[in-house]
Amino acid sequence: MSKGVYVSKALAVSIIVVTVLAVSSIITMLVVYNIQIEKNPPQRPPTNSPTTPFPTGPPPNLRLPGDLVPEKYNVYLQTYFYTRLSNVTNQTFAFNGNATVYFKCLKTTKKIFMHSKDLNITLFRVTDENGDVVAGRLTLWDDESNFLEVELESALKANKNYIFFTTFEGEMFDDLAGLYISKYTENGEDRYLAASQMQPTDARKVFPCFDEPAMKAIFDITIIHRRDTTALSNAKTKESWVTTIDDEQWLVTHFYPTRKMSTYLLAFTVSEFKEEKSDNLTWARPEAVDANHTKYAQEKSIEILMFYEEEFGIPYPLSKLDQIALPDFSAGAMENWGLITYRETALLYEEGVSSTSNKEWIVTVIAHEVAHQWFGNLVTMKWWNDLWLNEGFATYISYKGVNKAEASWGINDLFVLHETQPVMQVDSLASSHPLSSGEKDVQTPSDITELFDSITYSKVLFSLSWSFMFFNYKSYLKAYEYSNAEYKDLWSHLQMVINSEIRVEEVMKTWTQQMGYPVITINTTSGEVLQQHFLLNQTSHYNFTWQVPIKVMKSGSSTLEADLLTRKGPVQKVMYQASGNQWLLANVNCTGYFRVNYNPQNWERLLKQLESNHKNIPVINRGQLIDDAFNLARAKYINTTLALNTTKYLRNETEYIPWESALENLDYFILMFDRSEVYGPMKAYMRKQVYNLYKYFEPYTMNMTCISNQYNQINAISVACSNDLEDCKETASKLFREWMNNASNKIHPNLKSTIYCNAIAAGGEEEWDFAWQMYMNATIASEKDKLRYALSCTENVWILNRYLSYTLDPSKIRKMDSVSTINYIARNVVGQSLAWDFVRSQWSYISQEYGGGIMSLGSLIDGVTERFSTVFELQQLRQFQKDHGEGSFGSATRALQQAMERTEANIKWVQENKQTVLEWFRRETTNL
Repeated sequence: MSKGVYVSKALAVSIIVVTVLAVSSIITMLVVYNIQIEKNPPQRPPTNSPTTPFPTGPPPNLRLPGDLVPEKYNVYLQTYFYTRLSNVTNQTFAFNGNATVYFKCLKTTKKIFMHSKDLNITLFRVTDENGDVVAGRLTLWDDESNFLEVELESALKANKNYIFFTTFEGEMFDDLAGLYISKYTENGEDRYLAASQMQPTDARKVFPCFDEPAMKAIFDITIIHRRDTTALSNAKTKESWVTTIDDEQWLVTHFYPTRKMSTYLLAFTVSEFKEEKSDNLTWARPEAVDANHTKYAQEKSIEILMFYEEEFGIPYPLSKLDQIALPDFSAGAMENWGLITYRETALLYEEGVSSTSNKEWIVTVIAHEVAHQWFGNLVTMKWWNDLWLNEGFATYISYKGVNKAEASWGINDLFVLHETQPVMQVDSLASSHPLSSGEKDVQTPSDITELFDSITYSKVLFSLSWSFMFFNYKSYLKAYEYSNAEYKDLWSHLQMVINSEIRVEEVMKTWTQQMGYPVITINTTSGEVLQQHFLLNQTSHYNFTWQVPIKVMKSGSSTLEADLLTRKGPVQKVMYQASGNQWLLANVNCTGYFRVNYNPQNWERLLKQLESNHKNIPVINRGQLIDDAFNLARAKYINTTLALNTTKYLRNETEYIPWESALENLDYFILMFDRSEVYGPMKAYMRKQVYNLYKYFEPYTMNMTCISNQYNQINAISVACSNDLEDCKETASKLFREWMNNASNKIHPNLKSTIYCNAIAAGGEEEWDFAWQMYMNATIASEKDKLRYALSCTENVWILNRYLSYTLDPSKIRKMDSVSTINYIARNVVGQSLAWDFVRSQWSYISQEYGGGIMSLGSLIDGVTERFSTVFELQQLRQFQKDHGEGSFGSATRALQQAMERTEANIKWVQENKQTVLEWFRRETTNL
């Protein structure tokens, strides 16, 4: 059992530095805000750490007991940092403050449990509703519970109201969690700002609180900050004034009380940012606002907000919705109610510099976060095990928002590529997890952080083609507004609007409470259909059965037939039979979350159709056939050669979805074979297949309005260059050299990433150093990201090693970009072993410095081990786990398990398929 401590270890040094300043400031603050502590003097926590735990121990499941419910907080925070430094400035990242929480006691108790992490609690007081002090003893628990416990001398009585007051000190770090510090450059000079990221469990790092999503309350926030800065929070500013504290003048910003909300949705920023003025404000670095980089996001966010108000039938609940672009941010964005925080790449757009994919990313992220203002903020999941209620809804609805804001894009057609196919890869592993886990399985902050994965975000059940999924949003939102819901609450509202013969909960639990998904096997000769749990690497030991909606089409017929498969099977149905040379295609337009396998005769007919006239098969299903075939082959349902045969027709294909599906799957072959003799024939085959596509898109100018065509031009150039089509490589190097020799960059924004990468790969130190200088000088984050990726493409080992060392230096590579930069280097076959050795040697430091908040290190483990396919590499993985201990990987634990599972499967797959694949590629390139 953990021992209690009173001062956070992480803050010990900083507390010594700021104690004198902090104590005097706190006393002044108390006077300024009329907190009458003189009537009931607060109790100072004991200075000696207890040697024995409290008698009954903490709650057994690391959850708050629930016998106390917060109703309102008054929070005062004072930040001391300077946004600009002079020669005489003594910079400090300390903050202090006080918090008063008004709570109700539901059950008689002699203990108060709240959360506090990395804070030094200097004073505390418990009073009843009459103002009488309830004496007690405070303990802070230095374990994963982060509990603040007060043992009281007399019991709190049921149905009575109480007040808990604390003063505290803390420090802002650059860990991108809680209240943190961010450093950036403006007009060539260093600047600082403070920002927050509370999700999932870091509000407790800012002030003591009941830090669970169901513990909703009203928050009255006041921030004291330097006079040359602006403070923002969830609500509008109610009043601001200048006051004197310790002979210095400070600006005090007091905000209106918030609506009832969860702690993880609180947000604070203190900066000298400017705003793009409108009904709702968009904030960013002054340099970015002056350059109009915020205008596009501002316009689209207003359009999307208005659309959602109409779609949901509920007006936006707050009086303002600000957005702010932060130089340092761990996630893509965060849906804080009334103050959405973004990475700069997700909010800032510069015409002529940012690409179409940058623009799509901005609108998609905005649509996702604005959707959360209803789904997640107005109605919140009760506990993190149902996180998908927030994220799944927002992902699904964001496509509606993007389609409204940019109707010409046809974004709905890309759902399968962006969401379905990627999440099916993860969900086909034995180490996957159900969409909705049990509460008992999600306890620690690491457990919670692990849930922020593609399963939660992209396994969107609303892609299933049941009509009852399109229900009345207003009923659900109205029933639980300003409150919390669990998945059963959603089913009850769905049940209200569908045929009573369909039991929604029975249908949906097969998709939410079971991991994975089925493969549907159809025999078009007999009409038999059956379902099995699809796993890539092993036979399923689970007795799963899904209720599967299936739509089929047959050649020569324009009619779609529908079925709901509720049994494992096999069952025989006429609709699954095909006669003569007729082919059958199931899961039309990929509206269902499953894979499809056929009898060999039907596969052969489908392949012939692709070769003769591929347009007779819907474009989304052309991509599905390729994706299903490759994954079925890896799971040994069909031969690998059949999967490879699905790519032969691509020499005549110009659509993006089939090409992207093929490239995503052939990428696995590259990872498995780019260190072997298979790679030469494979590159020759890819040159042959992409040649017509490259010629189709050969002009290096972009006059296409269709977003899919723009993306496919990028594919054409990337595949042609990376597979040594000389014309492509020469053009890429020529365009890059022209930029090096001239001040202006004439490379089209859409083509920058691939041109930069291929030119740097073909070049040497001169090209790399030029790109690095351009990276350091770039003023818009999207351009920095393109260059940061391209710098990983060099084939010089010593340069890659130097680049890896830069990832540990935040002045060169920001912390938020370190993981992705290491993964970029690992994707380069030259950098694979370098990146793996680097991660192993630096793991203790990386996990400590870069593993906070929702910045999961799971993606790092996944990225640097993606190419592993040898027994030696598997042994290294196991040794890596042994060296650090199985329990030391935190939020990366599941990723490490998946990496070992994947490596074992890769070893077996390569052993079984290498010769077959080599012969197939040689055969297909014999006459070249």
